[in-house]
Amino acid sequence: MKITICGSIAFYQEMEQLKDSLEAKGHEVFVPLLSNEAPAEMGGGKKIYFDKYIEDNGGMDAFPPDHELWGLKEKAIRDHYDKIEWCDAILVSNHEKKGIAGYIGGNTLIEIGVAFFLKKKIYILNPVSSELSYKQEIYGMKPILLNGDINLIN
Repeated sequence: MKITICGSIAFYQEMEQLKDSLEAKGHEVFVPLLSNEAPAEMGGGKKIYFDKYIEDNGGMDAFPPDHELWGLKEKAIRDHYDKIEWCDAILVSNHEKKGIAGYIGGNTLIEIGVAFFLKKKIYILNPVSSELSYKQEIYGMKPILLNGDINLIN
C-alpha cells in the first residue's frame, strides 16, 4: 500500500521511525518535506521548522501576509498535498505536544480533510485528545484508530 504520513513536524523523528517500520512491511511511504532551505535573512542553509522559527522570531504578528516565509510554507503544504493525492492512505502520527496527548494541529487537520475529500483511507496512530475542539470533525471523517498498533494497517 502507498502511505503518506501526516503530523506535526515536531514529530518528524517518530514519522521517520514509522516510515522505516512500514517499509519493512512492504509499504511505499512518504513523509512531510523537510528540505525547505532558509533564505539568507532567516539564517540561510538550514532546514526550517516553521513553528519554532516563528516562535523564536517574534510570533505570528511579526510575519505579515506578504512575508517570504509564507511562500515557503505554501510550498511545503502543496508538496504534502501531492503526496496525499499519490497515496492509498494517510497515517496520522499524533503524539504529545503542548501538553496534549494525541495532538493533531491545524495543518494536520486540513491534511486529513484533503485525504477525506480524495476518498483515501485515514489511519490515526494514537487516540485523539478530547482537548481538541475539532475532534468531532476528525471522527466525522471516519478514521481507522490504530491505538498505537501499525499492524492494523491493511
